Amino acid sequence: MTISGGHFTPDLRAGDLAARDMAECREAIRTGSLSFHAASKLLPPRVRDASLALYAFCRLADDAVDEGEDKAGAVLSLRDRLDLVYRGRPRDAAADRAFARVVEEYDMPRALPEALLEGFAWDAVGRRYDTLSGVLDYSARVAAAVGAMMCVLMRVRDGDALARACDLGLAMQLTNIARDVGEDARAGRIYLPLDWLADEGIAADAFLAAPTASAGVRRVTRRLLDEADRLYLRSEAGVPRLPLACRPGILAARHVYAGIGGQVRAAGYDSVTQRARTGTAAKLGWLALATIRAAATAIAPVPARLHAAPEPEVAFLVTAAQGAPRKARSEALLSVLAQLEARDRGMA
Repeated sequence: MTISGGHFTPDLRAGDLAARDMAECREAIRTGSLSFHAASKLLPPRVRDASLALYAFCRLADDAVDEGEDKAGAVLSLRDRLDLVYRGRPRDAAADRAFARVVEEYDMPRALPEALLEGFAWDAVGRRYDTLSGVLDYSARVAAAVGAMMCVLMRVRDGDALARACDLGLAMQLTNIARDVGEDARAGRIYLPLDWLADEGIAADAFLAAPTASAGVRRVTRRLLDEADRLYLRSEAGVPRLPLACRPGILAARHVYAGIGGQVRAAGYDSVTQRARTGTAAKLGWLALATIRAAATAIAPVPARLHAAPEPEVAFLVTAAQGAPRKARSEALLSVLAQLEARDRGMA
């Protein structure tokens, strides 16, 4: 017997439903996140299916906040969906049911998806970030939290491995921000550190009003990609702590996303008038490289970087993923949810 949409179902029907749910999750990722879909092909089936369920839940929630008109309502809906998942009574939807199975099977710490919820809430209130540390705070929630959850899916809760997985999540999100400067600006969003823009004499509101690929914006984009490269390098040290069968998939994600950053560099750091894209041939090349490099990790010495302290912005994720007793929702999360509830009532 298993839970489906809040009701127990016979095993045969539940098995069929689980298979259909996974098929929907695969399709959502195949059409919505080509980079992750490509990298996931190198994960072992057990981890691949769980990760697709996780990514489908996160991706659909992200799309609802990014693309919907009622951003406050979308975040509050996600809060309610998470509550139902952790009660074992998921909403009657494929992604929710699949994620609920993942939560139950892997004992997923609730603080990790709630960090993601907080990041989405920051998006919904239009938060901007004065410094790189602020951008990393945001990236910790919307990306490094997913890296920590991926470790849980691989049954890895070692602190060093978790810290390096969070490095990878941070690097990937910084790459996304660098790629989407123009797209975000045209949607009224800005994720670049405001002090970096100020250093270049650029006012955020003026840039949003008329986004241009000025020399200053390009220099800020380059600085962000340089920081991402530092974190990609640190993240690799954690790969030998992962199960051998999982290493190609994680290295593939690292190379595919870093390749996006490479395309931004090749365009002269102009991600305002164009959006970097990587083709199938390039992705196949990175998958092959990941497979070769994963094999080498079996005999390579462990880098000293493995034991580097986690970035301050992700330390709470490492602690949570290691199984620290869960506290109530943080004051910061409750505060931003209260803002959204007030906004949602005002729109009703």
